[in-house]
Amino acid sequence: LHCRWHCSANPIAARATHTTIRDAMLATRTPLRPQHGLSPSMRQCRSQVRASALPPAQPGQTSLGFAGIGIMGLAMTRNLLKAGYEVHVWNRDAAKSAPLVAEGAQAAGSPKELAAAAVYTFAMLSDPEAAEAVAMGPHGIVAGLSSGKGYVDVSTVDVATSQRIASAVRATGAAYVEAPVSGSKKPAEDGKLIFLAAGDKELFDAAQHPLSVMGKASFYLGEVGMGAKMKLVVNMIMGSMMVAFAEGLSLASKSGLEEKDVVEVLGLGAIAAPMFAMKGPSMLAGSFSPAFPLKHQQKDLRLALALGEEVSQPMPVAAAANATYLEGMHQGMGDLDFSAVMAVVLAAAASEAAVPQSKH
Repeated sequence: LHCRWHCSANPIAARATHTTIRDAMLATRTPLRPQHGLSPSMRQCRSQVRASALPPAQPGQTSLGFAGIGIMGLAMTRNLLKAGYEVHVWNRDAAKSAPLVAEGAQAAGSPKELAAAAVYTFAMLSDPEAAEAVAMGPHGIVAGLSSGKGYVDVSTVDVATSQRIASAVRATGAAYVEAPVSGSKKPAEDGKLIFLAAGDKELFDAAQHPLSVMGKASFYLGEVGMGAKMKLVVNMIMGSMMVAFAEGLSLASKSGLEEKDVVEVLGLGAIAAPMFAMKGPSMLAGSFSPAFPLKHQQKDLRLALALGEEVSQPMPVAAAANATYLEGMHQGMGDLDFSAVMAVVLAAAASEAAVPQSKH
């Protein structure tokens, strides 16, 4: 009854205490019940007992699940298969899972079936609404979870959505981690993503091997919501940079400069960025094959602006960038790469040039 005091005041003895509780529960086969109605101190104890039993994921030993087989999910799941994992997959459009099934993945009929078949389930979903529906719907992932399992949601969502999903997952006795990624199609294919994780630390630790297969780095940032906040900050900066880059290239062109020279100069200076070097040539060629769809960048800016309003942080630059992406959405560019904002900037420049200038 005094676990909170015991753990904080006696950190050396805490591990032994939790091991004793866990062993006693296993010996009597007492299930870990949902946490509803428990005191905060008992929820903390139960969370640590539950999580201490999570085994480290290893190929050939741990079955994994992956929900959401889009641009990112396809590449991430493929890397898990290549690493030797047994992977169960689910996607709303089952046809998108077919290439992975041909490579050895096992198709699940529902998110519930997916989570029931896996020890640790991952999900990469398009937006907060999809993330919540797949996790908490009638046949959702939560319905297939139980003690000893874990759910790692790598989607980009807002803090409130992540917290609701976390509560539902933990009520089953399972562990939860939010781990939105920094990186798009090519880093996903190359296993070079960056995971921005928060939630149950023991699940983060248990999932280190699959995370290392899919990414080059993973950061543990604390309680649920911190991963979501970090991802929104990162993508707010990235989205704003892309609009400034597009405007700079357009300005250079209208000023008589060679745009390719701008890309080269940027690459040699203090503001050199891999994004400029990677996206610049395709932007100049007017090629916007989607690696990170424009509609998703706009969604992330929208969520970042909402976070800014919540914490009273003015963000006029991000707001202006968001307006440009919204214009791209209105022009039907949502499924193109977010670098298609270049076409929005060029169209605005052409429209401005067509307006007769008043004489003074």
